[in-house]
Formats: sequence, C-alpha cells, structure tokens
Amino acid sequence: MNSEHYRGLVVTREHMRTVPGFKARAGYCASGGRAWFARHGLCWSQFLHEGVAAEVMHATGDPLAVALVEHAAAVQGWQGGEVSQ
Repeated sequence: MNSEHYRGLVVTREHMRTVPGFKARAGYCASGGRAWFARHGLCWSQFLHEGVAAEVMHATGDPLAVALVEHAAAVQGWQGGEVSQ
C-alpha cells in the first residue's frame, strides 16, 4: 500500500502500545517512540494527545512505522478511506 491509502486514519498511542512486536511483549517502548519522532521531525507531545496521521508515518518508509500503521488499520477495520462497520 502507498501512504495515500491511509489518508484519514489516525495512529494513536494505544496502537503503539498494542502493536505486535519483535519480543514476547506487544507494543513499542515510549523512549524509542520519542526518539523516533524526534528523528523524523514529528511532535511526540501531539502524538500522545491527538495521534498522528497514518499517511505521515507511512511516508517515512521506516519498517517499524509501516508495521504500526498497518496494525492501526487492522484494529480500526480500515478499508482505504473509511472504517468498516
């Protein structure tokens, strides 16, 4: 999928806490998240309070961000522009 597919979807900290990870425990750690946001010029505080546009995260091309966006889409039942009922 390209980044445009995710337009309108918002990735939240709840998605970050529940994304299947590479360890026994799900989720990405907050300290790694803060560092990732800083490296990509995104506001960590805004993410915590409002979430971030999925297409922005996906456009970074970072494999962890892409996995997070795909997880958020699955959780939300995203069908490319809408949430399934």
